[in-house]
Amino acid sequence: IAARGLDCQVLIDTEDTHEHPIGLKKSGCHGFCEMGPLLRIEPMGWLYTKVKVEDCEDILEQSILNNEVVDRLVYRDANGVAYPKQEEIPFYKQQTRVALEHCGHINAESIEEYIAVGGYSAVEKCLFEMTSEDIVKEISEAGLRGRGGGGFPTGLKWSFTAANKADQKYVVCNADEGDPGAFMDRAVIESDPHNLIEGMLIGAYAIGATEMIVYVRAEYPLAIRNLQHAMKQAREANLLGKNILGTDFSCDMRIKAGAGAFVCGEETALIESLEGKRGMPRLKPPFPAQKGYMDEPSNINNVETFANVGWIMNNGGEKFAAMGTETSKGTKVFALTGKIKKGGLVEIPMGKTLRDVIFGIGGGVRDGKAFKAVQMGGPSGGCIPAHLLDTIIDYKALGATGAIMGSGGMVVMDESTCMVGMAKFFLDFTKDESCGKCVHCRIGTKRLQEILGRIVSGKGKPGDIELLEELCLAVKDGALCGLGQTAPNPVLTTIRYFRDEYEAHINEKKCPAKECVDLLTYTIDEEKCIGCGLCARKCPAKAITGEKKKAHVIDPNVCIRCGQCIHGCKFGAINVD
Repeated sequence: IAARGLDCQVLIDTEDTHEHPIGLKKSGCHGFCEMGPLLRIEPMGWLYTKVKVEDCEDILEQSILNNEVVDRLVYRDANGVAYPKQEEIPFYKQQTRVALEHCGHINAESIEEYIAVGGYSAVEKCLFEMTSEDIVKEISEAGLRGRGGGGFPTGLKWSFTAANKADQKYVVCNADEGDPGAFMDRAVIESDPHNLIEGMLIGAYAIGATEMIVYVRAEYPLAIRNLQHAMKQAREANLLGKNILGTDFSCDMRIKAGAGAFVCGEETALIESLEGKRGMPRLKPPFPAQKGYMDEPSNINNVETFANVGWIMNNGGEKFAAMGTETSKGTKVFALTGKIKKGGLVEIPMGKTLRDVIFGIGGGVRDGKAFKAVQMGGPSGGCIPAHLLDTIIDYKALGATGAIMGSGGMVVMDESTCMVGMAKFFLDFTKDESCGKCVHCRIGTKRLQEILGRIVSGKGKPGDIELLEELCLAVKDGALCGLGQTAPNPVLTTIRYFRDEYEAHINEKKCPAKECVDLLTYTIDEEKCIGCGLCARKCPAKAITGEKKKAHVIDPNVCIRCGQCIHGCKFGAINVD
């Protein structure tokens, strides 16, 4: 299992390990991706990191048979301090897990294990002790907002759908996780699929729905397989289908695998795709709560939103609301990626700062480089600079920076990242993913990408920055759906906080981060070069010439700026300007 990169657990009987068999189970994602594959030893709670096949013999001999920690496999911080137990590792200790509560601790393929940790007790409570109005009220008191991007109050959304009378209603889960670097929803479905089913069942009972649909990316085969298995188990346990737990409530569930269009993360485009049409957003109103899937009242939330529902029902909306800030309650899951020392899935209470997450949990920027910015909210988010690291994480505070909470992408960038190039990277994505229905998005994102392309290739002109800003505002104001309305965010925030980089690209034809290939010049330091010829042998363009044991020269007209000479030179003689 470790060799295949799967996180797992070993369960042993500590009283007599020699006569009782050990148990090995897949446990889903522990979240500490940087240290995987991970192996947790129960009931001691030891966590072994970066486990390899050759480690198994030592684990069996020391941990299983002799109840001893394999010291070389435990996590150590930068100071060399060892943390054998998972809960003591700083990465985990600084988190508060609600949506990810069971991920990494139970077998995703076992309904018995989910029930053993309190699973489906929230459904039982709702069916036998609460009315639909009670449920909506509890969710509203919790202050749970949609975790898929817009942050609309979940209780209010459910109340709208519940208020519309119809013979057929639907609950739809948006698991079309399209943000580059985001994997929050995938981890929940793969590791804790019954939690999703339970949250959706409660939502269906609250609004009066009889059918639930999970729209999930086809690129998530393990998530689909685990969810299908969980649905089968739930039906056998009378938790899906007719007369659930002997009540009058009947509701079933099915999966729709999406083809990977980013725009289908927008709820009305998702509905169009569910109905077999091209995924393009609808004009609103009417909203899905009025006319959604098959023109019937429909409620749409994402995976993380539903993953919080069971916890709220069991623990009370007041306890959930006690975490977070005045306008943003509870916890939020982030995919911490990029130039970070300890990347992975992170769940923290709203109100923590960006510094708390990036430097406290993530350990800061890797390779000894300086922090430059963090991209929040995926390709439609914004870049937040170093001087705003103490910004608290909630919808209002992040919005004030020009970024968005989004579904939870958090991409860390260091000093070597070109912010103009980063803006172009995200515009490349949103331009390609635009459905083309509205002119502002279809043409506007293309024009933005073209201008950014000119700038990073050294062909930027005076006035380009102002033109970018004008176009961005036009796209935001005129686009039909959230994709187009937020697509300019990376451009606007990088201009706002890193305008000097744009000016250097345009006026000086220089890339301060030395990342834009067309703006680089490679030269050889005559004092450092000993004429070994290794750089010349490495150069695929044959741009380097010189006699043996004499300083070599790079022809700028032939050089393709591939960087092979830098990797080949052992004396640091290659300069890049």
